[in-house]
Amino acid sequence: MAEEVSVEKRPDYSVPPVIRAFALLRHIAAGNRCRNISKTSKALGINRTTLIRLLATLEAEGMIESAGEGNGYRLGTGLIALASEALNERSIVQVARPYLRKLVAELNLSSHLGVLDGREIVYLLRETPNSHLASNVREGTRLPAHATTIGRMLLSQLPQVMLRQLYKGATLDSFTEKTRTSLQELEQQLDQDRMQGIAWSQANFEPGIGSAAVIVYDHLGSPAGAVNVTGHASDFALDSGNLLRIETALKAVAQEISEALGYRGWASDQM
Repeated sequence: MAEEVSVEKRPDYSVPPVIRAFALLRHIAAGNRCRNISKTSKALGINRTTLIRLLATLEAEGMIESAGEGNGYRLGTGLIALASEALNERSIVQVARPYLRKLVAELNLSSHLGVLDGREIVYLLRETPNSHLASNVREGTRLPAHATTIGRMLLSQLPQVMLRQLYKGATLDSFTEKTRTSLQELEQQLDQDRMQGIAWSQANFEPGIGSAAVIVYDHLGSPAGAVNVTGHASDFALDSGNLLRIETALKAVAQEISEALGYRGWASDQM
């Protein structure tokens, strides 16, 4: 006779009026103006009188506002400000750390998060495996953007006119024989990085070190930074058999971080 397993039911603390209020907010956020109260009441399954009270309450609290005479309602500045504050609380470092740890555990490679500051990148976060080959790059380290995978991915997102203005009269230092040292060569490399959605390095910046990086987007769809993985150059060699595994894991983590920051563009990106 099979042993019976008792599953304790979690208490239901949901509050129906709050559920109805959120249903109404989502309805308006989807572009429904609620011009016709009876039609909206039927669509949401909310009593007409209750719906009118909900609309009045949400408007009084600044969650919705009138879209003009006879044009119904739209989301209000109060709700927009609330959402903005919530997103600001979820700083990219705070959000990214557990995902970078997951990436390190999966690939056994060091991982970093960096942002662009002029012609340099600044490392904001570093996670390493328990290995003698772990990265020695620290938070706060600055490196030249043109020579690093994080920098290349972030530069690849700039309009051409901004990129050329940024490097006007600048010297692109060489770190290995693979470093691009002219703006024309760099632009060609950035075009390839942007097209592939990933920047690869087989000892482009530092002898014996390989790397790959991808972009992380914020809730506005703008580049918020980039994440990379680094390790021995042999792990990033074309014949290593690792490239697909690295790319898949790296892009998956970048997507998770972006979505945690509020980005919702992945579906349209794939269309």
